[in-house]
Amino acid sequence: MGFYAVMAAVRGFQFIGGSEQDLVHASTYLDNAAKAIGWAVLFDMLDGRIARMTKTTTEIGVQLDSIADVVTFGLAPAVLAYVWGFGASLKEGSDLHQLAWFLSFMYLMCGAFRLARFNVQASRPRILAEGTIKVDKKSFVGLPIPVAGGLIAAIIHFNPLPLMHYGPERAKIYSVLLMTLMGGLSLLMVSTLRFSSFKTVGTRSRSMRAIILAVGIGMLIFLYSRHVLLLLVVSYIFHGLLSRVVGVFRKRPELSETKIEAEQM
Repeated sequence: MGFYAVMAAVRGFQFIGGSEQDLVHASTYLDNAAKAIGWAVLFDMLDGRIARMTKTTTEIGVQLDSIADVVTFGLAPAVLAYVWGFGASLKEGSDLHQLAWFLSFMYLMCGAFRLARFNVQASRPRILAEGTIKVDKKSFVGLPIPVAGGLIAAIIHFNPLPLMHYGPERAKIYSVLLMTLMGGLSLLMVSTLRFSSFKTVGTRSRSMRAIILAVGIGMLIFLYSRHVLLLLVVSYIFHGLLSRVVGVFRKRPELSETKIEAEQM
């Protein structure tokens, strides 16, 4: 899926800069590339579960999974964002264009670092440096790279027409917003914020609610994929950010009560 997404994006880039009909052709290729990344997110959620259910987990499978993630959710979204957004909208060689290259590169590097950190924490949690956050199966440390790549794909799937379709001025503004988004996703991937893994969903014997919810979401995606996919990814990211904010405010009253008790003693 990652390879297909890159090839479809490159093919779509060949049509950008031509007539209005060419932009429509380009949007078809870009939409297909975004869909491929979306399918890859689903496959990434299922492959580990299937391996564990069938007891076919191997060390080489773990390494291949990370390599595939770098290509599919790191390289492919970076190329797709460049083709759809600032690649044709910003002047070649300008400061903004060079900054776009840099942010795309940093997105890829931060995604690779995020995967490497996860692999190290999962395989050797006891010999990590003191102060490193321990692995928690219920949550991820840092934004998962499939979510970051999925957000870029969901945005392009929501509106696959290249940004230059809106004219030079608006395309430049949208490109700057896209660059800001990629910079923010890069920081979230290497951050220590916790995001739910949902690995325990559906593992209990009484998981009928989870099955009904999954079927309902699947039907909504089938009928309204452009809106539902974008809403799901944005909701997941904001859920992680809001959980951190709520956690900070919950700790403050506890610290205040402890301080008061200590003063009274």
